[in-house]
Amino acid sequence: MLMLINGERVPASNGKTFDNINPATGKVVCTVPAGTKEDFERAARIAKAAQPAWAAMPFYKRAEILYRYTKLVREHVDEIAEAACAEGGKRIEECHDEVLTLCMVFETFTEAAHHLYGSTIPLKAEARTENDIIFTVHEPLGVLVAITPFNFPIELYAHKVAPALITGNAVISKPASDTPLATGILTGLLIEAGVPGGVMQLVTGSGREIGEWLAETKNVDAVSFTGSTAVGSSLLAGGAKEIRRTFLELGGNDPFVIFPDADLDLAVREAIGGRAHNAGQVCCASKRFIVHKDVKDAFAKKLVDALSSWKLGDPSDPGNDMGPLINEKAAEKAMADIRHTLDQGAVCLLGNRREGAYVWPTVLDRVSPESDVAKDLEIFAAVFPIISFESFDEALRIANQTSFGLASTVMTRDMKTAMKFATSVKAGTCVINGTGDYRSVHQAFGGYKHSGLGREGTSTTLREVTQEKNIAMKDILR
Repeated sequence: MLMLINGERVPASNGKTFDNINPATGKVVCTVPAGTKEDFERAARIAKAAQPAWAAMPFYKRAEILYRYTKLVREHVDEIAEAACAEGGKRIEECHDEVLTLCMVFETFTEAAHHLYGSTIPLKAEARTENDIIFTVHEPLGVLVAITPFNFPIELYAHKVAPALITGNAVISKPASDTPLATGILTGLLIEAGVPGGVMQLVTGSGREIGEWLAETKNVDAVSFTGSTAVGSSLLAGGAKEIRRTFLELGGNDPFVIFPDADLDLAVREAIGGRAHNAGQVCCASKRFIVHKDVKDAFAKKLVDALSSWKLGDPSDPGNDMGPLINEKAAEKAMADIRHTLDQGAVCLLGNRREGAYVWPTVLDRVSPESDVAKDLEIFAAVFPIISFESFDEALRIANQTSFGLASTVMTRDMKTAMKFATSVKAGTCVINGTGDYRSVHQAFGGYKHSGLGREGTSTTLREVTQEKNIAMKDILR
């Protein structure tokens, strides 16, 4: 594949490339340009020059282009899904769903932008403005860099690119190095739909390269990043000099709390549906299972029984339940985290097995509330650490003792208990009787504490990627 700068497919300026590897087979999917700081800066200068004309285009014409885009994407669903499956190891059905979700996200943001209303300050609100009319309009920020992760390269591309484009911003997309191919196809289709080449660009390369560039450039007005907390912190620091808007959706170690009156069969289904989705590589997946002592053993047995028959294999085969992690390095890291948790006193009931990039679902019992996994150790694989509790206050304390706060779950038939927990847990989302791996395009998705800054969703993002301008018509009523 090649980068897309100013509407042209181009290699890196230094000619260097790296291989995009299929984690299921170890085979090369494609070679990818290793973009340099100079490539990013060239794209930014082009974007800066092209953005004003895009912002000046009548809104309805931008909307027509984005609706045309989703029509093109639907015509290429299989191609995009197969690319995502090959490069990311995600099950082919999940990849198809993700492409269709992208279409829904683009269309929903485009429709929501029709209602991005300004406001009028009350007339005669104070003596000194008695004869004035003051109203507001929303204007684009300028150039936004969208940095997307490997685990949802399509859906999160949509959540960043759609609101930015429809409101008149220019975008430079930087996909994760493990999953650039599907993003390359999606960006090409935006150009084909009519987005100017200088307004939507794709530059591939290392995170280190773009981080160093973002700390220096003066041609970027905003950065939207989904990924690790460590990288997000560095991006925030790098943009401080330019007072650059930085939106961060970061890590999580989300609690899944089960009270003794919960429907355990439902709890098991929701736990597996959320934790094993995308082989456990989901930021908002439940990662700590905090279970009342009276039902802990029953929950653990039902969980082990349900996972024991799971079939791992080629993600392009719909008959398999789970594919590999993104690469062998990630699998080795997950196994190291499992060993560390066992060293801290946990007992393995299932799993603790790896072959290449595949890590089998792993259930860990008797996990201490003082262990690292019960606090800030986020295991990015289908691992189920089970922690026992006795009282509501103890469950809440364990749930909140992490520095993260992305999502959470509470399982109970008692809505008073559920609401008490939901309003006390320090997390951006609490799902009652369902997995925390939950996201509507409309909700203000994001986290507390080290899980991020800002929110994504039609209820909030359009305002975050624009700035509000006050216009005062002085003495117009005199």
